[in-house]
Amino acid sequence: MVRFVAVRVAGLVATLLIASLVVFGALYAAPGSPLTYLTHGRTMSPEAIASIKTEYHLDDSVGQQYLRWLGGVLHGDLGTSIIYNQPVSSLVGSRTSVTTLLVVMAAAIVLVLGLLIGTLAGLKPGRLSRSAMAGATGVMAVPTFVGAVVLIVVFAVQLEWFPVFGAGSGGFDRIHHLVLPSLALALASVAFVARLAQTAVRAELSADHVQTAISRGLPRRTVVRRHVMRNAAMPVLTVAGLTIAGLIAGSVVVEQVFQLGGLGQFLVGSVQQKDFPVVQAICLVYVTAFIVLNTLIDIAYTLLDPRVSIGKKDS
Repeated sequence: MVRFVAVRVAGLVATLLIASLVVFGALYAAPGSPLTYLTHGRTMSPEAIASIKTEYHLDDSVGQQYLRWLGGVLHGDLGTSIIYNQPVSSLVGSRTSVTTLLVVMAAAIVLVLGLLIGTLAGLKPGRLSRSAMAGATGVMAVPTFVGAVVLIVVFAVQLEWFPVFGAGSGGFDRIHHLVLPSLALALASVAFVARLAQTAVRAELSADHVQTAISRGLPRRTVVRRHVMRNAAMPVLTVAGLTIAGLIAGSVVVEQVFQLGGLGQFLVGSVQQKDFPVVQAICLVYVTAFIVLNTLIDIAYTLLDPRVSIGKKDS
């Protein structure tokens, strides 16, 4: 376990370094400049422009700016926002709770509904099962932003059950505001996990060891619990974990549609304004969360299948 964690930490550091290089280079390669937003489009004297460039080190080369930023990060300083002139850590930290709660709620919906629908469809094939899977296939084809707009029109505008925009003031009010965004974020993933769960359950039901257990007269409930669900959980866990990690990236679109003011919406605005320190910090948060989730999935394998050893290669 110690070796496994050490390897994953080293991989995390290397991945963060590569991701920071890619993001930093992409921001500079994209058209536009932070100077446009700092001057608010006004015509200024060459002396004033030179003063702004000196203050924000915009005259330095890309390499110099990256090394300055990297040195600050190694000392725990994520830098100062070019646009807001505030510490990046405080700007990102104040918006993290909204995105975190949104992803957690969407992940709960994906796991509960996806596994429930897929398992029932796999254990009880028939017209209802085929209808559920046909509906899941249709939902998978709907883009996230389209589903978000439909949910707003139906449940927020027509039925007036939920708010249209905003993340609420906290507590139950925040959960109430995030119901529709989490549903919009989870819809396609619920359908995908449901189809995968159905396929895995049906594959295990036709396996030789399951048929042998049934022929020996073991109760169906016992066979399903001990043999079918345990083995079917392995592939489902893999894809479900990756899907939940992908919700972090999908939250960017949902936050824009619902104007939640989380990390995703902040990232889009910072990219448009070329606010390099903010974009770098948010991207590093996303990459870190993705790797940590995948590490937790690998550890969960050992709980489902004792044959899987953490940190050891197959013989």
